[in-house]
Amino acid sequence: MGNALQVMTSGESHGPGLTAIVQGLPAGMPVDIGCIDDQLKRRQGGYGRGARQQLESDRVQIISGVRLGRTLGSPVTLQVVNKDFANWGDRMSVAGVAVPPAPIVEARPGHADFAGMLKYGTGDLRDILERSSARNTAALVAAGGLCRQFLRHLGIEVLSHVVVLGGVRAGRPQAADFGRVIAAAEASPVRCADPVASVRMVAAIDAAAERGDTLGGVFEVIATGCPPGLGSHIQWDTRLDSRLAAAIMGIQAIKGVEIGMGFGVAEIAGSQVHDELFHDGGSGYSRSTNHAGGVEGGMTNGEPVVVRGAMKPISTMKSPLRSVNMATLEASVAHFERSDVCAVPAAGVIGEAMVCIVLAEACLAKFGGDGMQECLRNFEGYVADIAGRGYVC
Repeated sequence: MGNALQVMTSGESHGPGLTAIVQGLPAGMPVDIGCIDDQLKRRQGGYGRGARQQLESDRVQIISGVRLGRTLGSPVTLQVVNKDFANWGDRMSVAGVAVPPAPIVEARPGHADFAGMLKYGTGDLRDILERSSARNTAALVAAGGLCRQFLRHLGIEVLSHVVVLGGVRAGRPQAADFGRVIAAAEASPVRCADPVASVRMVAAIDAAAERGDTLGGVFEVIATGCPPGLGSHIQWDTRLDSRLAAAIMGIQAIKGVEIGMGFGVAEIAGSQVHDELFHDGGSGYSRSTNHAGGVEGGMTNGEPVVVRGAMKPISTMKSPLRSVNMATLEASVAHFERSDVCAVPAAGVIGEAMVCIVLAEACLAKFGGDGMQECLRNFEGYVADIAGRGYVC
């Protein structure tokens, strides 16, 4: 995609705050801070979240790149303050302290602790867990909230819902009525559009909490309104499916990604996999199925983009697993730090943010423009061009 859009984050889970820098957005784009705050609030929600969500009330502060409600074309700096830092000043002090805190040495299986301590040569796994913590996704959600506002100017909407949680599988919607599906998901405590499955998922979380265990699941992100041609078939790293897979896999605890039918394509014949193409003079091109998940040959094909992420159960548990004291090499149990029982509903919101970032990157690579008006002219010109070739947006 080149360097049309760049997103970088920084910060630690219990540090002063989390920061995202978004570079490459065109000048003159209206920015609604409330919309970003709404996404941050969604990330904190969902049944099964832990005590940290009661301590924080995430809101974004824009430090640079926006004036009078519009982007300047310069890097936009977004900051989310960690209120809980007030309770961690001794352990997370930037300056040296007279009496350093006792190191944590009991690595948690499934977390970044073990490999990180060896890689970075530290004797305290807090040096690793603070940055590897999923708390840091708040900065990504803030960046994604900004990119979401850019995409809406092009008619692209991004949404998500939970399809599997703790082994409970939701029924698949019979029709692509995304508005109904998402309305039902947002009304569910676990963001599941199937009301029967939603009740069972809540019960599964309660049971896991009683056992001191954690649960994972699968969320699905859907992007509607994408014109054909975002991404490229030219290089492996410009393929949109490559970028989407990397973005979703980059979320903490994600262990699998599917686009469209995903691994299901390996189980049936090609005649049942590929989405047949039709054309009507009035409505343009159409498909009877969307097994490709809106991406063919590394490019959007005009159908909704559908991406799923499989999240493993959280690795910090009240009933800790066996581990090793990495200072003495003796048998131990894993360190416990307050944690969620399940964060799959929140992971779907983070997945939305990552898809927003990737699609904004792809749109800017395709349509460019230093200012918003120029970008929209380029977009409208492209839409007019493909309309002349039989495609109706």
